[in-house]
Amino acid sequence: MLNHVMIGSGNIEKSKSFYNAVLGVLGAGAPMEHKNDTGNTRLFYIHDGSTFSVSEPINGEPVTTANGSTIGFLCKSPEQVKELHDVAVANGGTSVEDPPGPRESTMGVMHLCYFLDPDGHKICGIHWPS
Repeated sequence: MLNHVMIGSGNIEKSKSFYNAVLGVLGAGAPMEHKNDTGNTRLFYIHDGSTFSVSEPINGEPVTTANGSTIGFLCKSPEQVKELHDVAVANGGTSVEDPPGPRESTMGVMHLCYFLDPDGHKICGIHWPS
C-alpha cells in the first residue's frame, strides 16, 4: 500500500550519518542523494521494495515532528530489534518508552523498540514471531 515515507531534517548530514548506521542494521545501503531545484538535499534509502527518505524542508521552514506518529521498521529477529535500538542510541538517538523486548497485545506477542531520531521523529523496530 505504501510507496515511501519521507521525513524532514534540520541537519541533513547528521541525519545521513544516523540513518546510514541505523538502516544499515536492516541491510539498507548508502542512500541515493538528490538536490531539488531549490537546492534542498534529499536522501533516499531503497531496500526490499521500500523507500525511506529524509529531506530538508523545501519551504524553508523549521522541521517539526508529528505528535502521535511513528515510523515502524520491520526487523527479522528479536535480536535485530535490540541491535536497531542500540545502534540508534549510539548514533545520537534517544530511547523512549520501555526497553527493547517482547510486548503482549491483542494482536499477539511482538518484539518492539522505540527511539527518537536526532530531529525528534519517533521510530519503531518491530518483529512479529511466526
